[in-house]
Amino acid sequence: MENETKLSIYRAARTIKRKDNTLYNALRSIYEDSIFVGEISQLWPQLPLVANLRCGLWYNPKFHSTCYFKSTDGHTNNWSFNTSRLNFHIALLAGQKGGCIIVDSTRRGKRFPDSMSKTIPIWTCVLNRSIFNYLNKFSNADASLVKEDSNTGCNSHDWDCSLHLPLWVSETEKAAIEDRLEGWTKDLETSGADIAILASCLKKPLRPLWISQKTVIWINEVPDYDSWDFTPIILVSASSTSGVTQHRTTSEFSWNYIPGAGDDEESWARGLSPNLFWNHAYDLISTGPDVCNQKVADIVEKDRVYRARRGQDAPQITVKPSISESSPCLDPLLCSDLSNITLSSSDEERGIFWLGSTNLALGSSQIAAERSSNVDCVLNCDQWPISVHHQEAEAYLHLPIVSSKMDRFSLFNNLSSAVNFAKSNLTKGRTLLLCCHDGEDISVCVCLAILISLFNDEGSFDDGKFFSETGITKCEMRRRLVYVCKFAIKARPSRGNLKQVFSFLSSEVAK
Repeated sequence: MENETKLSIYRAARTIKRKDNTLYNALRSIYEDSIFVGEISQLWPQLPLVANLRCGLWYNPKFHSTCYFKSTDGHTNNWSFNTSRLNFHIALLAGQKGGCIIVDSTRRGKRFPDSMSKTIPIWTCVLNRSIFNYLNKFSNADASLVKEDSNTGCNSHDWDCSLHLPLWVSETEKAAIEDRLEGWTKDLETSGADIAILASCLKKPLRPLWISQKTVIWINEVPDYDSWDFTPIILVSASSTSGVTQHRTTSEFSWNYIPGAGDDEESWARGLSPNLFWNHAYDLISTGPDVCNQKVADIVEKDRVYRARRGQDAPQITVKPSISESSPCLDPLLCSDLSNITLSSSDEERGIFWLGSTNLALGSSQIAAERSSNVDCVLNCDQWPISVHHQEAEAYLHLPIVSSKMDRFSLFNNLSSAVNFAKSNLTKGRTLLLCCHDGEDISVCVCLAILISLFNDEGSFDDGKFFSETGITKCEMRRRLVYVCKFAIKARPSRGNLKQVFSFLSSEVAK
């Protein structure tokens, strides 16, 4: 009898939770929180609005760019500075615009996600320390640079390298993080990241500021971001932090507010994406909870049919990359110019990521189908084939690779074919576009394997000579990944796929 009582309570609790976490509740909560995000962005309208993937992308219809800071890198005793997620484009964007506003959200119980409380503060501190070291190195070489570096316009002795954390992070935890800063700074400096371009762009050190719905802001006393002696990274937590379920009522409907509703979209969105939501936001919100599920199903199905007619078999819209499409530039691997990094919010300008002078490009399968005529050949790593404009058989290869969670060896087993296909086309001077479902993981790992196997450390194609002479180390692979991420700013290679790349390269060396 006691077990039956416990079971019935458990079932009741699950039923209540399912009722609270309905699709309409989630979308309505996102919509209400987006009003707050819009109000904050209008306080500093000159600063670009950036979404922290993936949750943050739901909270505004239009973002200037996206970033990827993981909360797990800020979890207590698991702090990390990850060189595969450098987010350099955000630092450059902040330097160009005088700062930026990053949007994210979190579930009930916290005012800010750990990505904002610790991951981003660690990131800003490590970048500041690396810039300081870079400026000091040149100051020691030339005494005239001690007063002011002519390229950067900043005084290295006044450069703030302190770790700035919010007040709710304990002093003990802060001290533990500070003990690791020097090691993380060395990791960044040895990763091949271009600190010079960062120092030339940032006139003031980076510093995070935190804003939530509980933050009190006097509208008539909002400071001008130019008046600060730092480059502000304004961290906006979109959701309300009430610890109890909020039942809200309008003149037409009643609904339950869900903090951090945009998180874990696979569990509730039913194929709806942020782009689709904002294209139909008014209809979805105004029709109410009773018909919301059917409305979303109709929208997703119409979009799927539309894409299928255009040769796209992916069931869900993906947000396009945010670097402007351009022809390959001519920079060597470890040298870049600020002009190579173009940041734009125009949908028409988004598309393909060219990797320096390598003739390699990255994109989603959707972009590949739409713009395959812009490249000589296509390597499709998506599960589904796509329609391309190339008639020659050797100009298109489809390798149906799945994620490491579904098959731990899928990528490994296909890398040899991918490298051989790339080699045969790059030898002829052709341009090669690599694509996968989202252009962020599998295609990035395939590109990394090709880059290491067939290019030297200056980014020049050498048919594998450099690789056969030097082999592969984790440090070299990390350095090459930093190079890829410098251009493909939305690259998010998973750890499981990167392990498969390293295993493949190690096996090639052993042959």
